[in-house]
Amino acid sequence: MRQLTSLDAQFLALENQRQTGHVAGLAVFDTATAPDGLDCAAVKRLIRDRMSLLPPLRWRLVEVPLGLDYPYWADDPQFDLDYHVRELALPAPGSDAQLADQCARIMSRPLDRERPLWEFYVIQGLESGHTAVLTKIHHAVIDGMSGAEIMGILLDLSPEGREPPASTREQRAGGASGVEMVARSVAGLPRYPLRALRSLPSAVPNLNDTPLRALPGAPVVGRFAGAVQGLIDRDRQRPVGRSYKAPKTSFNGRVSPHRRVAFGEVGLDEVKVAKNAHGVTVNDVVVSMCAGAVRRWLLQHDELPEEPLVAQIPVSVRSTEQSGTYGNRILLMAAPLFTNEADPVVRLHRTHDAMRDMKERHRALPADLLQDANNFIPPAVFARASRLTLRLATTRAGRPNWNLVISNVPGPQTPLYMAGAKMVANFPISVITDGMGLNITVMSYCGRMDFGLVSDRDQMPDVWSLMGWLREELDAIMPGAASERDGAAGRSRRRSSRVARSANA
Repeated sequence: MRQLTSLDAQFLALENQRQTGHVAGLAVFDTATAPDGLDCAAVKRLIRDRMSLLPPLRWRLVEVPLGLDYPYWADDPQFDLDYHVRELALPAPGSDAQLADQCARIMSRPLDRERPLWEFYVIQGLESGHTAVLTKIHHAVIDGMSGAEIMGILLDLSPEGREPPASTREQRAGGASGVEMVARSVAGLPRYPLRALRSLPSAVPNLNDTPLRALPGAPVVGRFAGAVQGLIDRDRQRPVGRSYKAPKTSFNGRVSPHRRVAFGEVGLDEVKVAKNAHGVTVNDVVVSMCAGAVRRWLLQHDELPEEPLVAQIPVSVRSTEQSGTYGNRILLMAAPLFTNEADPVVRLHRTHDAMRDMKERHRALPADLLQDANNFIPPAVFARASRLTLRLATTRAGRPNWNLVISNVPGPQTPLYMAGAKMVANFPISVITDGMGLNITVMSYCGRMDFGLVSDRDQMPDVWSLMGWLREELDAIMPGAASERDGAAGRSRRRSSRVARSANA
């Protein structure tokens, strides 16, 4: 049996009747390259042929009685592939809006914890004639990098595919009775105080970079411990970035059980032209575009704060040696989102400086920080403590830790195929929680940047507007855009002057 880490278990602990912990990818395929098309049967054959390379798809969650320890993964003895791979069709005309609504409904439904925590949906009837495949899998099983590993096993570099592995014998994880698991948990209880003690030097000085900073007194303890560590280790440079406090917006309250989804793309070459023109990075451009689009939404709803919003930016700390281990290896970094800056070029350069500071801070943080911080919470109360941190961030008096999530995942720039069908787009759809009712994730693929936006249905019903504004924000920082804006402003001033002279005459 394979035990979940505290970070994996956190994605389970956050689930309730309103929140879910699964992530998804909406891949769109051109079936012209697949002689037999792409349907449910073809996807099942593909998974069955490669199942020996995909052990997480057979893992079922096994809870420890009384919650004495973190859960385990064990092979599902009654694994049913037909249950996990499903097919549906959109009604005519099969527009992007209809596809997004269908994905939102699927994302709103929790996964069955009595079975392996994943589902595939083969979606026909798209207006384009293409076929979509929505992959839905729990965040407790994968993070962004390990999710890409799973898709790398299912996708091919050519329509012809590849030979299935020589050995398809399935390696099954052993099981254990409830009594055995309780005995194992009780025997391991002395380990937890030791883990907490070992975690003190790395976790406490960095509490402000963990979700635990929402707990009363945690920021003060973190700052004090950081100052002490600086006195002890004078030779070590410890970057200290500016601490931003997230203001509250309408998408920072308690989420409902329902979701909205939107998706779209921009050209990667256009993003690179903009980043080269301004001497910044691709990620700087993406974050600045998001800031501009969210600024427009806040202005339209008359709730633009004076201070910048704060974005949660997940950063992978998975090493090459940890490839194929699945689970979660991430840090959650905070970066200002300069929604309070009207000029798109100034906003881009401020974003560049802030992201550079965030990278320096990231290099100074221990890779296991989130896990080390969780070691202070006994497993028996872990779920309650995780939910408490979110509840504190959504009370009227409290501020959220972050306002929204922005994640930029680099992807392959060569065409990929599933069962012979060419993938033409891959839109990521991620998680929202209490306090963060908006998530913008982007994945690059084959000269495109595919954006997936998910929001709370009640807090942000008009999430599609953000997609259009993202494109306009990119246009606003392209070379020559400033002179065009100045010219338009000058023409407007001249028209106003003529109207004033006419009125005076």
